Amino acid sequence: MTETPNPNIVDADSLTGDMHPIRRSVLSLGSNLGERRASLQGALDSLADTPDVWVTAVSPVYETEPVEAPSGSQNFYNAVVLVDTTLSAHTLLERCLAIEDAFGRERTGERGAPRTLDIDIIVIGDRRADDERLSLPHPKAHERAFVLAPWHDVESDAELLDHGPITVLLDKLGDEGVRRRDDVSLHLQ
Repeated sequence: MTETPNPNIVDADSLTGDMHPIRRSVLSLGSNLGERRASLQGALDSLADTPDVWVTAVSPVYETEPVEAPSGSQNFYNAVVLVDTTLSAHTLLERCLAIEDAFGRERTGERGAPRTLDIDIIVIGDRRADDERLSLPHPKAHERAFVLAPWHDVESDAELLDHGPITVLLDKLGDEGVRRRDDVSLHLQ
């Protein structure tokens, strides 16, 4: 015998709109100022402590040459974190910005300026966004080996929305300026 929903009972979540589906999200972490590894680990710990965010995978750390940065900028440590979340895209963005601020991120207005921590939202499920605060998928992810290489390590069959398989994208870019650092790692607590 199967049960059918009672049409006379109203689901409260439907009325409030508070219910959000669980979406797989890809976040790119980067740091090229201060204690780079400690900043990435702190970001990972902070994300794992966030209600309604579940960290499911953490990539190896890569050391990468700065892209679109002022001359003399130090190399970055980069990693990718996969999370499942019920947070809205803008709420997740606000959390990422708060974590950056907690780790001393200064926003000088200079494009590509060195930073203690950078957290970019690459994708949130199949969600698209294009407003003054958030663009999804990340508009430059398909051009950045420092995003694609670590993402490939944790989800080799992934596809970047509107751009295709990350394996194909990474093959086109090559790995110049991107080096996996097996001596530097992040740990999910």
